[in-house]
Amino acid sequence: MSDLAAMINLTLAFIFGGLIGFVREKEGKTAGLRTHILVSLGSCLLMILSAQMLQLSGMADPGRIAAGLITGIGFIGAGAIVQGGGSVMGLTTAASLWVTSAIGMACGSGYYLAATFTTILTLFVLQSLRWLESKIIKSKPHMEKD
Repeated sequence: MSDLAAMINLTLAFIFGGLIGFVREKEGKTAGLRTHILVSLGSCLLMILSAQMLQLSGMADPGRIAAGLITGIGFIGAGAIVQGGGSVMGLTTAASLWVTSAIGMACGSGYYLAATFTTILTLFVLQSLRWLESKIIKSKPHMEKD
């Protein structure tokens, strides 16, 4: 992969992670703009490095870095989940970090269309579905706590 391609991948990961982070930031969530950008950028760079290692040695397994990345993001997401007072908070934040990492991985692997479409769907879920849930599903009284 050329340096220019790597910079394009990283720039897209920055933009996509930033869009999701902006939505979380404006909702006052603990993992906001900077966190989502860093998760997306780090995931992207690790996928770029994974591909480069395969090209350099021919024996490297690029899936190992991806698997480790998914595990690490799961650990970060678990830290975002808090239980107290009979309710669980932070699940949507953990999920948004997880999908942001996957978007960064897609950018790092050059899957721009998949990364773009997943970002659009994620923004739809974070922005539009909360409103829809509050109007249709009345049994979720603590919906604002995610």
